[in-house]
Parts: sequence; structure tokens; C-alpha cells
Amino acid sequence: MSNYSAVQKRDAAITPLHQKNTLSAEEKINSIKFHFSKIMESLGLDLNDDSLRETPDRVAKMYVKEIFKGLDPVNYPEITLFDNKLGYNGMLMEKDITVHSFCEHHFVPIIGKAKAAYFPKEKIIGLSKINRLVQYFSSKPQVQENLTVEISNELKRLLNTEDVAVYIEARHMCVSARGIKDTESLTITSSFSGKFAEQEYKLEFLNSK
Repeated sequence: MSNYSAVQKRDAAITPLHQKNTLSAEEKINSIKFHFSKIMESLGLDLNDDSLRETPDRVAKMYVKEIFKGLDPVNYPEITLFDNKLGYNGMLMEKDITVHSFCEHHFVPIIGKAKAAYFPKEKIIGLSKINRLVQYFSSKPQVQENLTVEISNELKRLLNTEDVAVYIEARHMCVSARGIKDTESLTITSSFSGKFAEQEYKLEFLNSK
């Protein structure tokens, strides 16, 4: 199965996508632009003002081309795998990966850091590709729990191994900017499978500096 097909299949299972949404990127931008202008008007904002006139267009393009680009499998990153020629069998970790996502309940930012690790078998992945996978899967509205599982599942699929760990620590604007308005709390999610279910490897991963 190709990466594109695998992502389409996975998204259908995890992300609540409208199955009849066949709009092109340009059609999505035009639709969002129209409806966002109505939201702004409903809030009493003057779209004739020169500082607001282009806002609906900016927001629409930002949604489709940037912060929600993970909703379209065509944006799945190119992933490079290499043969594990020397048989490296130690833990391989990428940490302090920037996470920028959005809460699917309030459409406000989730900002934090991720780290991911695996024990290689036949293949190893280009290090920057882990970052790109995190970036891609982060680029849509969702809950942090699903993001964690998606990253883990994709690494397991690509590398053909169950020995994968993913950890995300993030601040949710739906908690800090509204409701309880707690600006200090963090949300932590993790996924441990294969060897990482064993206490020794789990602690090595969690305690890495």
C-alpha cells in the first residue's frame, strides 16, 4: 500500500472527515473566505476597514494551505527510509520536536513538544522525516490523544516494527485562554508499544535528557 493510500485509509478511521467533501483546495479557500466574512460581520467588525478587508482571504488560505493542511493526504510528506546496513539495534530517538496543532472542540491552538523513538529492524528513517510526520499529523483540528496514536501508528507502519514510543507535552489554549483560564497546566500523552512497554526501555525513553 502506498503512503498516500495508507494515509487516506487511516484518516477515514481516526479523523471525523465529511465523506462527501470533494472540494478542491481553491474551492475550500473560496468557501471559507465567504463564511468567515459572515462570522466577522456577525461580530460587528467592519470589513471595509483596510486592516480587516483581506482578513477572510488570509484566514482561508492559512486554514487550507498551512495550519490544516494535514486534512488533505496529498500533503503527506515524502519519507526516506534507509537499509539498516550495520544492524544498529539500539534506541533511536528524536526529541524536542515542535508541535503546533488545534483543538477540534474550540479551534484554538495546541502548542508543545514531542519526542519519538524506535528500535530499528531492517529499515531506519531519516531523522528530519520524524519531524515532518509530527508536523503533518499536527496540522489539523484534533485531540492530543489521537495525535499521539497517529504518529505512533505511522512510525510502526513505515518501519515495520512495534517497538515505538511517542510522548507529547503541550499547552492547550482552550484551557489557558478560555474557561478555567489556567495558563500553567500542561497536557501529557504517550504511547508505548513493543519493547517500550517494558519498564526498562520506557524509563530510558522518558528520562532522556
